[in-house]
Amino acid sequence: MRHVVSLVLGGGRGTRLYPLTKYRSKPAVPIAGKYRLIDIPLSNCINSRLNRMYVLTQFNSVSLHRHIRRTYTFDAFDGGFVEVLAAQQTLANATWYQGTADAVRQNLSYIRRRDIEYVLILSGDQLYRMDYRDMIASHEAAGADVTIAGVPVYSKAAAALGIMRLDDTGRVIGFLEKPQTEQELEHVRTPPEWIDAHGIASHGRDCLANMGIYLFSRDALIDALEKTDYQDFGKEVFPASIRSRHVQVHLFDGYWEDIGTIRSFYEANLSLASAAPPFELAKPEAPVYTRPRFLPPSLIEGATIRGSLVADGCRIEQGAVVENSVIGLRCFIGRDTVIRNSVVMGNDYYETPGELNADRDTGIPPVGIGAGALIENAIVDKNCRIGHGVQITNHRGIESTEETEQGMICDGVAVIPKDAVLPDGCKM
Repeated sequence: MRHVVSLVLGGGRGTRLYPLTKYRSKPAVPIAGKYRLIDIPLSNCINSRLNRMYVLTQFNSVSLHRHIRRTYTFDAFDGGFVEVLAAQQTLANATWYQGTADAVRQNLSYIRRRDIEYVLILSGDQLYRMDYRDMIASHEAAGADVTIAGVPVYSKAAAALGIMRLDDTGRVIGFLEKPQTEQELEHVRTPPEWIDAHGIASHGRDCLANMGIYLFSRDALIDALEKTDYQDFGKEVFPASIRSRHVQVHLFDGYWEDIGTIRSFYEANLSLASAAPPFELAKPEAPVYTRPRFLPPSLIEGATIRGSLVADGCRIEQGAVVENSVIGLRCFIGRDTVIRNSVVMGNDYYETPGELNADRDTGIPPVGIGAGALIENAIVDKNCRIGHGVQITNHRGIESTEETEQGMICDGVAVIPKDAVLPDGCKM
């Protein structure tokens, strides 16, 4: 494992996750109450004994840099690191990253070290748990130049994914991005019996989707990037590698979700609060790491909580009801407030008594959620001030994307942006 370096791609502008990406990059978006998306690939690396990691960043990256700096510190004898490679102008290149492949190309100097044999390329905005040592074993057993993780999916899901075609040995011999017609699907369909024969129950799944997780032999990666001007791995480098190099598939059959839209973010969070979550947070052999905050236990004063995650440092007052929701750090929920099917990200700080007095003097609600509020089918970003009796329910039933005075409706979900102020009695 000491001959592997991991590159985590920090994501583009994240427009489909707006307004959650208004002030932060996609990998910095909070998830499951106390984590950030970047914690997932970095935790997978640590649990796989891969301790040399670079995170490539560009857009809205201040909070992501801060989180990495405060969280991932290795001891002096381990040799491990998590370092940020932010887009920068150099004598050799005066442009920002033009895509995922270009981002790696501009940082090739970091992977030319003699002791590096393999380069693992990961996305910073996916939710899954994988032991990358299994992928490395697949790569070495096949003698491949490139190995790509593939997950079986049903044909009806293929239109939103990149689908691979394999030969009998698991070598990738074809690739089609988002096939739309039955004729296109026939060209890349994988017989379910082939999937079954390789130790994974297909359950009728007849397509293999590209997970965006790539393992390159170092020299093959350098050659692919130096001899081309390709800008994107999924759309250019990977398809070109199929034609000129040995590209092998590594089958994966666990939970995997690409957090690319407001709807996928919302549903993934709520699934974590279910009785049988598809992604188990409490897994002793493969924990999810994040920043230690030294917060007090949450105080719950006669409230009713069902099927929900509640993070550290919260206070939930008498008569409040929380159902099928995720409650983030330092969240204050007032008396008789009802929160259902919602993601409340919590707060970055506690207000001091002086700040609370100033809030009362100016008529601004304090940070948190006031008494008698109703929040359903919503995402409330950090540090919001929700007044008494506020209703966030998308009461007009909007299913498309629409911006309102209080926030946005995205994919039918009401989203309150970071630092928003909703005065007493406000409705959305």
